[in-house]
Amino acid sequence: MTEVASNADSVSRLIADGLHEAGANLVASLPDNWIAPLIRHFEQDQRFRHVPVNREESAVGLCSGAFFTGKPGVALMGASGFMTCIYAITKINFTYQIPMLFLITLRGAPGDSARFHVSNGLYLRSVIDSINIPAVFIEKQDDLGEIGRAYRHAIVLGRPTVVALGRDVLRGAR
Repeated sequence: MTEVASNADSVSRLIADGLHEAGANLVASLPDNWIAPLIRHFEQDQRFRHVPVNREESAVGLCSGAFFTGKPGVALMGASGFMTCIYAITKINFTYQIPMLFLITLRGAPGDSARFHVSNGLYLRSVIDSINIPAVFIEKQDDLGEIGRAYRHAIVLGRPTVVALGRDVLRGAR
């Protein structure tokens, strides 16, 4: 196992531990190469029910429905996928005061070498701000504890919350 993979696995474990401690037990995900180790972790972690979905809006529906069974879900996806969910969030979650946590990639930020994700860096924060959704941007491993706090905040608020994870933190860089 390479050092980057080992570090990413450690970060995945820290994220899962924080979510478990906060009370989360359902994770719906869509593939993204930055979060592949995190998805693999949730698939194997017996504390969570992991459900792969084929569309981002399906994660919104699944996690929103989970709220009515007692606990909000966690949607794990890329930043561009999150932006496709804006209508579902405002129609379902805001209208019916349904909390959930979005764990997304912070694509397009400085350090992202994928030129085609630049638009995410230009618009992501503005889109989040435009719908008044609480958000935490994590670019250092020391800040991973904020994920559990964001999950609990979504429950108190009765609305979704976003945690955007930078590439370096997902790879385990400090």
